[in-house]
Amino acid sequence: MASRKGSQQSRVGGDKYSVLLPTYNERENLPLIVWLLVKYFGESGYDYEIIVIDDGSPDGTLEVAEQLQKIYGEDKILLRPRAKKLGLGKCHILIHRILNIVCLKQREGGYDLVSGTRYRGDGGVYGWDLRRKLISRGANYVTQVLLRPGASDLTGSFRLYKKEVLESLVERCVSKGYVFQMEMIVRARQLNYTIGEVPISFVDRVYGESKLGGNEIVSFLKGLLTLFATT
Repeated sequence: MASRKGSQQSRVGGDKYSVLLPTYNERENLPLIVWLLVKYFGESGYDYEIIVIDDGSPDGTLEVAEQLQKIYGEDKILLRPRAKKLGLGKCHILIHRILNIVCLKQREGGYDLVSGTRYRGDGGVYGWDLRRKLISRGANYVTQVLLRPGASDLTGSFRLYKKEVLESLVERCVSKGYVFQMEMIVRARQLNYTIGEVPISFVDRVYGESKLGGNEIVSFLKGLLTLFATT
């Protein structure tokens, strides 16, 4: 997830982009993700900072992040470690190969929130097995039927928020885990924030395994029913 700040000057426009990278056992993936982000922002001219929020990874992810901070600088790589795994309810990840398209979409349309979608236009998913695809598709379908959120991809986390919009939504959201992503869109609709969508091609992680398990699925269903009853 990224937020766009307007208070600091950059070579392009005058905005600063803060990229939030939640990590848990990602020591092999983190250097690649950071390198891709630094490369993109360096070429585009956007001012940026990358905030690594590690949930007490036992595999040494934080130590890798500290090395990356030495390489790229403390002004670009910020570390916000947490003592244990707290889930995705406070931070999300933004790293795909269409950063420029999303930034342009926000600038041209003036949207409060731009969301990448795997389920519209030429968007898609690569590297997932059938089970993961069915879970994602099923979750989005049920959510569309029950909540009518006005967006096509509720479980994705590739999003760009204006800073003030992000702060407003986080104050109102109470969900944790994967439900948080869905609640952010639902609350944005309630507050009449404008939402733009960009088709994306989601490519699965290079190393490691997904953190999605049975407990996350049960929590998602409980959260969905709660939102249905309260929104």
